[in-house]
Amino acid sequence: MNVLITPDSFKGSLTAKEVSDSIALAVKNVFPNSYIEKIPFSDGGEGAIDLFNDTIQGKVIRCDVVDPYGKMINKPYFIFEKGKSAWIELSQASGLMQIKENEKNPLLTSTYGTGLQIKHALKSNCKNIFLGLGGSATHDLGTGIFVALGGKLLNKSKLSIPLGGGNLNQCNEIDDTNLIQELKNTKITMACDVTNPLLGDIGAANTYASQKGAKPKDIKILEKNGFIFAELIKNKYDISIHNVPGGGAAGGCAAGIFGLLGGIIKNGFDLISKHVALEEKIKKSDLVITGEGSFDKQSLFGKVPYKIASIASKHRVPTIIIAGKINLDKKDINLDGPFEIYSINPDNISLSEAMRKTNEHIIKKLEAVLSNLKNSKKLI
Repeated sequence: MNVLITPDSFKGSLTAKEVSDSIALAVKNVFPNSYIEKIPFSDGGEGAIDLFNDTIQGKVIRCDVVDPYGKMINKPYFIFEKGKSAWIELSQASGLMQIKENEKNPLLTSTYGTGLQIKHALKSNCKNIFLGLGGSATHDLGTGIFVALGGKLLNKSKLSIPLGGGNLNQCNEIDDTNLIQELKNTKITMACDVTNPLLGDIGAANTYASQKGAKPKDIKILEKNGFIFAELIKNKYDISIHNVPGGGAAGGCAAGIFGLLGGIIKNGFDLISKHVALEEKIKKSDLVITGEGSFDKQSLFGKVPYKIASIASKHRVPTIIIAGKINLDKKDINLDGPFEIYSINPDNISLSEAMRKTNEHIIKKLEAVLSNLKNSKKLI
């Protein structure tokens, strides 16, 4: 039996890779002769580099960059397609995982380090830059990237303004005359899993800034500064970034790079699944197992497990979806193909205990489910 294991992470408990390993152990315990392929999935945020390194030809490159506050660090990106393309995770240099809880402050953090990674890839002769936008600690509209690539943001005195989204109101002029030459023949594609615009009630500041440490007064500043900078881009390039779908990703980085560098915004799942030939792998499978920490109505709007189950459904491949928490009924899930959905957790368990025992619960639940399937001699 060919089993494809392709979950998302169980946020706060296990990475997608760790979830995959737990599922694989359960499968092997029940079907010891099965062939297992693991594709721990990422929709463009954290984990894409590991996914690519395990599934496609290419190599991991490390370079010296800086974290969201300018501290020197060394971080990876992935080069593929014979060295012509690079996948860069914004979270590697500019992510929340690079800073401590008490350091969160999107008024001050910057994407400059990510810009240094892009610069390194361009200087290494990459022509296609793919930028995964999940997990950012920033809200600078990608201006740190722009500055790292040679751009300047000048105040009324023609002096460069400080980095960070809290300083964008000081910008009076966008100077792109010294952008590095390699950008001229480069395509930048940004991978994200949100459709939020830059501004407004469902924009970047009002939706995500609090997760990055912004207080209510900070959110108002970031919203105002975002509008000011969006107006500057409109005046210089005749491009409106205000309401671009997905422009709110990574603290407005998607909108900013769309306006400043001509980047295009694509759905992260679609981009990555194409690169790893996900649909072909699903078609060849006898069983697909996927999952995430919480499976609810939001999952039906493009989350990884539902997208994977939808592809499997199209090809009538039986699918098991697991989750720590399930907030909808099977009848609410519009899939034509054979599938089942299971919560891994026992009833009446506390959240803290459930998160602490995620690995154990995945294995125990799947062993029970798969044993029943084995005894019934049919897959779902």
